Amino acid sequence: MRTYASVVCGFLAVFPVSALAAPLPSDAEIIQMLSVRVDLQKGATGIVVGVAQPGGNRIVAYGTRGLTDRTRVDGNTVYDVGSITKVFTALLLADMVRRHAVSLDEPVQNLLPAGRVTMPDYNGRQITLADLATHTSGLPLRPGNLPSRDPVNPYAGYTEDELDAFLSSFQLKQAPGSVYDYSNVGYGLLGLALAKRQQAQYANLVATRITAPLGMSDTRIVPTKDMLSREAQPYDRDLKPVPHEDGGVLEAAGAYRTTANDLLKFLDAALGFRTSSLRPELDDMTKVRRPGGMQPSTFIALAWNIYDDAGREIVYKNGSVNGYRAFMGYDAKARLGIVALANAQTSEGADLIGLHLLDPNIAVNMSVPREHREIALSSEALDQFAGVYRFSPTDILTVTRDGDHLYCAEPGWGNIEMYAEGPGHFFLKVAAAEVTFTDIVNGHATKAIWHQAGPDQTGERMK
Repeated sequence: MRTYASVVCGFLAVFPVSALAAPLPSDAEIIQMLSVRVDLQKGATGIVVGVAQPGGNRIVAYGTRGLTDRTRVDGNTVYDVGSITKVFTALLLADMVRRHAVSLDEPVQNLLPAGRVTMPDYNGRQITLADLATHTSGLPLRPGNLPSRDPVNPYAGYTEDELDAFLSSFQLKQAPGSVYDYSNVGYGLLGLALAKRQQAQYANLVATRITAPLGMSDTRIVPTKDMLSREAQPYDRDLKPVPHEDGGVLEAAGAYRTTANDLLKFLDAALGFRTSSLRPELDDMTKVRRPGGMQPSTFIALAWNIYDDAGREIVYKNGSVNGYRAFMGYDAKARLGIVALANAQTSEGADLIGLHLLDPNIAVNMSVPREHREIALSSEALDQFAGVYRFSPTDILTVTRDGDHLYCAEPGWGNIEMYAEGPGHFFLKVAAAEVTFTDIVNGHATKAIWHQAGPDQTGERMK
């Protein structure tokens, strides 16, 4: 299996099958990983790792808040955490279920203003709150009527009226609850619907029900002046400054900023290292499970991805948002929690380091990428490579040409541009991956060879 789908989710390793867990790396060993990621791979200017254990938490940090702000990062440095926001939204759902304000199988339509929006259904099967929380609603990654044409900030200015219009016109392709399909619009809708049921603002509900009880004073959608003074500056994959992303009305899908120290408080409560009134709700989040989740997961719970590695259950969520990558996860059996935060939105972010610290069977890519030299190819030359390539029955890569640009995509993901550095050799800028097209027959390549972490993978042309 190629690792392209994993690249988009933030993972760049081949997953070995060894069942033995190694001891947690020392601070010095973690620093070595972070220094490679920052200094050699240019995956951020500063990365912070937090470790939650029974004997107390610890912070391991490397680098600075930015290219111009040379302040060293630490446990109080503020990062955008993107989709880790979904964990807060799912916990809010679990809390409201415990309070009997909603039920998991309740149709979302029941929580929305009558006459304002008509939720799509499939042969009468309505979308429930559990469907939204497990990414099985059938709603897409993004709504199709985003007003922003800025790919760096796609949700900017998106309003409730626009969301209502999208939902009222959208047609489901399968029954809700049947297929995992990651959806930001679904989680944004979940937070909005829960807030409407409580007749409150989403951010106020999260503050009252979650962050205040857990003592997470540095976890906010709108940061305080003090938080702004401590933030890590956001960068793109080329370490060029970028603006913070605006969540619009879909803020419940990915709008929070926080610190490693605050996220460790969350993990302390989830692991039982500190007494919390939210412990039952935190446990409830992993009881609802459906097939799916981001690789290497086999199940999706309420926001959390879950997989089993020879009896060790790993629970985690990552976040990728304009200028940042984030990770939070835990192993309840090993009594270990990990946070990892980086200030650049690159494939070489903090995600895989966090997952590796929880599960050493997940390898970390510590190689230093070689420098690529892009060349221009004519549209006629690029046409040779457009087509559909099968790497396995479930691993299909579609390559398309648009003008003098070549793109690749897998089911469920948008187009990723490929850059030529030879007549049949291309590289990706969003990941340390390359593709070679070979065996030209009648003007079309019949094979695509994917080069990435692990052995090369060959896909045969289907059409």
